[in-house]
Formats: sequence, C-alpha cells, structure tokens
Amino acid sequence: MILFDGAMGTMLQQAGLPAGACPEAWCLVKPELVTAVHKKYVDSGATVIETNTFGASRPKLAHYGLADSVKEICFAAVRAAREACQPNTRIAGSVGPTGQLLQPLGELAFEDAYQAFAEQISALDEAGVDYILIETIIDIQEMRAALLAAKAVSKKPVICQLTFEKDGRTVTGTDPQTAAVILDKLGADIIGANCSLGPSQLVSVVEAMSAITQKPIIVQPNAGMPELENGKTHYHMSPDEFAGWIPKLAAAGATYFGGCCGTTPEHIRAARYIIDNLQTSTKNWPQLVKAVVLASRSQRVYIGKDFPTAIIGERINPTGRKAMAAELQAGKFQAVKREALLQIQAGATVLDINMGVAGIDQAPLMRRAVEQLAVMTKVPLAIDTTDPAALEAGLRAFPGRALVNSVSAEPERIEAFLPIAKKYGAAVLCLPLTPGGVPATAAERVAIIRQIIAAATGAGLTENDLLLDALALTVAADSQAALETLHTLTAYRENFGLPSVMGLSNVSFGLPRRDLLNGAFCAMALAAGLDAPILNPYDPLMKDLLAASAVLLGKDQHAKKYSSSYVHSTAAVATTTDKPTQLPITPALQKTDTPDVLETIKQCVITGEKDRVQPLVKQALADGHTPLTITDISLTGAMTEIGKDFGAGLTFLPQVLLSAETMKVAFQAIREIMPAHQTVSRGTILLATVKGDIHDLGKNIVAALMENNGFQVIDLGKDVSSEKVVAAALEYKADIVGLCALMTTTLPQIDITIQELRKAGCQMAVIAGGAVLTEEYAKSAGASYASDAVAAVAICKKITGH
Repeated sequence: MILFDGAMGTMLQQAGLPAGACPEAWCLVKPELVTAVHKKYVDSGATVIETNTFGASRPKLAHYGLADSVKEICFAAVRAAREACQPNTRIAGSVGPTGQLLQPLGELAFEDAYQAFAEQISALDEAGVDYILIETIIDIQEMRAALLAAKAVSKKPVICQLTFEKDGRTVTGTDPQTAAVILDKLGADIIGANCSLGPSQLVSVVEAMSAITQKPIIVQPNAGMPELENGKTHYHMSPDEFAGWIPKLAAAGATYFGGCCGTTPEHIRAARYIIDNLQTSTKNWPQLVKAVVLASRSQRVYIGKDFPTAIIGERINPTGRKAMAAELQAGKFQAVKREALLQIQAGATVLDINMGVAGIDQAPLMRRAVEQLAVMTKVPLAIDTTDPAALEAGLRAFPGRALVNSVSAEPERIEAFLPIAKKYGAAVLCLPLTPGGVPATAAERVAIIRQIIAAATGAGLTENDLLLDALALTVAADSQAALETLHTLTAYRENFGLPSVMGLSNVSFGLPRRDLLNGAFCAMALAAGLDAPILNPYDPLMKDLLAASAVLLGKDQHAKKYSSSYVHSTAAVATTTDKPTQLPITPALQKTDTPDVLETIKQCVITGEKDRVQPLVKQALADGHTPLTITDISLTGAMTEIGKDFGAGLTFLPQVLLSAETMKVAFQAIREIMPAHQTVSRGTILLATVKGDIHDLGKNIVAALMENNGFQVIDLGKDVSSEKVVAAALEYKADIVGLCALMTTTLPQIDITIQELRKAGCQMAVIAGGAVLTEEYAKSAGASYASDAVAAVAICKKITGH
C-alpha cells in the first residue's frame, strides 16, 4: 500500500497563514514554510506528498488577484515539495475544483473549465510532478473536464478522487460504481475518494469501486467529522483510530491511502506503522463479464447475455419527421425532450440521439441536445451520427459513458470514429458494412465484424467496449433476410461472446401489420442472442413480447416483473393498423388540451419541461384559474414532490435545479400575463459564505433554489466578514440568514458570525451548511442544519410558515 500525506491548509494556518489568505501564494512568499509542512509528512512515512496547488487554477486564483500566476505558483510549489523529498518520495500535483458548477447546471462553460485545468496541469507537469492528482471533485462532468485536460497535456499517471456525501453519492448524484465505470474508461490511472467523510463511511465507497474496476483504488478520508469546541474546529479521531481503519479499507480494495481534513503528520505516522505491519494480500480483482456497461451521470446499464434486455429507443431522429426537423432548424428541442421522456416512460433504458437535419451543422446541435437531455433524464445516450465533429461534440458534452452508433468497416469511419471513442471512453456499436455494400450472409458479417474488432483493439479499445450489430434487412426484398440475421446473432455469440444489438424496424419495411412482424422477429432474435434491440418503445405489442421473452429466456426469475405488469391490467390487443398504438402517457406529456391543466403544469415542473410550461400557464389563466391556485397546486405541489424524491434518492440535484428553473419560468409567465399580480414573497433570505472561505458553489445552488421557490435572496457572496453579514441583516430586515463554510479552517466563522448577529440584536433564524459541517456542529453554533439545498428550502419554508 502506497501512503500519501495528510492535510495542508490546517498545517499552514498553524504556521501563521492568516484566515482568508491564499494558501497557494505562500509557495512564492514563504516557500520554506511550505517545505517544512511537506518534510513533516515525509518524516512521518509518507512516500507521496501533494503540492500546495489545490486552488492554483485561474478561476480560484482570480479571487486573490493572482489569475496570471498559475505557472509561477505551480513551479514554486513543486520546488518547495522537492526540497522535502527523500530518494523514494514522489510528488503528486494537486488539482482542486474550480468552485463553479458547469453548464447547464451552472454558469461555467465546459471548455472554460477544460482550459483552466489544462493550464494548471501543464504547469505541474512541466515542473516535474510524478502524478497528476485531481481531487475533491463533486461533479462527474467537472472531473471529466479535468481528466480530459490531463490526458491532453501530460503523460503522467492521473489520479481521480471524487467527494461523496453521506448518502453515498456526489452532490450531483453520481454513485461510486458509476463514477468508476466512467473514469476507468476515460483513462484515469487511479480512482478513488477523498474528503467530506471519515474512514468508516468510505469503506463502502471503496468496496463499490473495487468491485467494478481493475484500476487501483485510492482513499484519503477526513479524521472523522468536525466538532465545534470553544469557537474552534476539532477533529477528534485520533491517529491510532484513524490508522485502525486501514486494514478494512485495504480489504475493501484500496491500495493507496492518505489523509484529508483534520489529519496531521501524527495520523500519517500511525498509518505508516499499520501499513508496514499489514498482512499483504493480492487484491481479488473482479472477474470482468462479457458485457458492455453504459452510464449516465447517475446510473448504469449493463448489456450482455446475463443481464436484462436493454431497450434502445430510436425515436429521437428527425429523418422523415418534418415537425421535429423544423423545430431543430429553429434551434428548439421541445419535441426531442418530449420523445425522450415518453420513451423512458415506455421502458427505454438507452436513448439513441440523431441530429441529422439537412443544411444544419450537426456538431453544435448535438452538443445542445445532449446537454439538455443529460440534465432532464437519467439514462445513458447513444450518439447516432456519421459526422465525426458531431460525434465528438456529443461525447464531450455527455457526463457519462455513451454508445457510439456506429462504426462500420469503411476505412474513413474506422480512422475517424475509433480514436474519438477511445478518447472519451465510449462503447462502440460495430456494424458489418463495407465499402462494397451490405453482406448477405452470416458468414460474411462475422468476417467483417472480425475486422472491426481487430481495428478497435488496435485503437486501444477492449472487447468489453464493443456491441455487435447483426444487421436486419427487409424480408419484402429478400425472403431469407430474417433467417440470415438470426444466424448472424447465433454466430456472434459462438465466435465472439460479445453483446449484440440490432434495429428491428427494417425487417418489416413495405409490409402490412409491421408491428406484428417486428414483434415476432424480436422474439426470435432474443432467443438467438440479441441483447439490445433498437426499437420504438411505444408499441404495446413489442412491450408485451419483451416482457414475455424475459420470462421464457430466464431473465425474469419466477416471472415477477411479468406478473406485476398484469396484476391490474390485461394484455394489450394488437392493432390492425400499420401505426403502433402509443402507450398511455402521463399528464406532463399530453397535449395542452388536457382537462386537468393544473396537473399537467405540475408534471411539467417535475419533468423539467421549461419550454412547455409557459403556454400551459397561459391556458390555465385563460380557463379561469387564479395565480394563487396555479402556484399552490401546480408549482408548490411539484416542488414538494421533487423534494420528497430527492430525499428518497429517486432524483438528484440536476433534476432538482431543472425543475426549479421550470417553476421560475411559470412564475414569470404569470407576471407577464397579469402584471398587476405580484407573487407573494415567502420572505427575505440573506446568504453568505463566511470570512476566509472562497468556495461558494453550495451557496449558489441554495440561492438558485430559494429564488425559484419564491424567496427574495440577498447574496453577499464569498469571504464575507461577520460585520458585513450583520450590517446587511439589519439593512434588508432579513427573515433568515444562511451561512456556508466548506473549509475546516473557516468553520469557526459560522459560530463567530452568529454571535455577532445576536450581539447586534438580530434574532432572525440562522441556517448553516457546507461539506464539512455536521448537524451537531450547526446546533452547537446556534443554527439549523441544512444538509443540502433542498433541505435548506424546506427549512426556510417551515420557518416562514409557507
């Protein structure tokens, strides 16, 4: 087990760093004190020390007027670290978060984040670090930006550490296994977790990651959770107790260990002793199955013979659909978003995205579509295009692991698409087509697929990155077409053992009762080895056949899912028309002439359909519903349900933010149509990140949700003194003061600020939150504890009686 060092910030403060000063600037002005901290950790047994560059990116340094000093600080930090090194000591270049949410969740553009990370990592690489350590990241998309930047500007091993909450997910909803899938395929060399939690809470995180990746796992916990005593922050986990968790973390799969907040050289010395006396054992690497794993930001889909049939929805495609094409030409995505929601409701587990509109640059269109769907939905995407630029735009924008649809044996497709798929860690659908045309027989298709597999592995992909398409052709033109496709599926399984995928609709082209032909063919294909059909999920006959096939193929044990689908209903009767009958849809997805428009508005807010909610509000007002009725029943009702789902782990921050934005659009529609009506404010909330703390990401999320829930928000920003908070509380007559601290060293400022408020006679309620804050800490300081932004809204509603 390789041992990293512990906390840097608290050690610098003990050495005299003033509260609110830039820790990274000391690499320039007092490098000997930075070296002294490093040396203490080296003397305690750390074999890897981390540079004092956690906040040395352009966005972070800009707060101190040092935006142009990135390279200078990084070089100075590496020099200071090298001065403390022994012959076997290695240096990890620390790269922390930007402190901002990436679009569309926040204001920071992906490319701006990428450039900021590239600048810092390039400087660290040039200065001579041994590792690039990207740490304390709360959003998988920001981690993707940093990792892509690292792979572009450095050849050094890259360590990726996310920070997880008590519920086992990051702030934006990524669980450890999903994170491991995405980061492994994207090229991280070491994967793990740091900060936020103590070692006991991180055992399960390590276990989850270790079960799904063969990459080494790193863990750097805090020394337990902080407590407030006499106005100062204390971590009470002793060095021996901290180190005592190492055997359990090692058994869970960790091979790299270190400390984060609250850990000292004494903690690292105790860890060194345990590691040196630990019974070494070889990690029991997980057996990789013949399956492809796709991932969104918050969930995974497994495609393979030992997993449930994955359904790839085909409906987001403007080809032959004039209305959708016209919308996309106008830069609108309402039809795309409705199709996405409908297909997921109908059972799609992956969504195929095609933006092939004549006369339009596909790349920016694909990027925008992917960005919007990635926030609105929780399923993985398949990027369906023949344009390499559009493919890269879609893969770059997607905060997960997508599928490339598709790569054929045509030289230009192989040369262009496979390197892009490798770069972004995507899976690849292999299509047996050549420049010579469509192969007629199963044997020909197998031979072509063998060529594509060889090219893919030559590009750095593995067999677990590949799906094989059996190529369905119409039986109207060739009576043997379906049989050859079935033979191809069987041959794929026998020759390669890789998952298979196939579009179904071609087989019935030009014939009546296409739903019947497609359904029968699907059932036969599933028996022959099809793992992921690409189909129209609205077809009720297809849905029934998929459910029945799962039972007959042993994928639905004891027919539990099949039986539950028919407890209160009977099987659908097949239609006699060529057009499949759509499944019943929720009010959110019905046309605006629904009789229950209030419920429709509510569901639109829940699903985040911003572009549909305004005309619905107009209709509700025209129908005689009052603004108060719309607000209470539709808007407040929706956010109450969203809050419950968030608390239950059924939805995550991206969806909550989108719903809040949709509610804000609805409020604006009411004001535009009825200017005399003013929505009653729930109260005035004063928000601030405390003195010395420049991290305001969490506060900004709270501010957005508060505003969208009808509160007037006075946001004082970050690094705010207690005097300024008191003055603003009196000036604005705030009903509630919200304080945020994300650093261990600034936690006492919460206690100090509350004391100053009370001295000034301010008796309003105070809520407090932040990554390192606990409920006990907040209570001891005299504040209500908000574990997250949704909880903060609920607390404020309760306080104000709304």
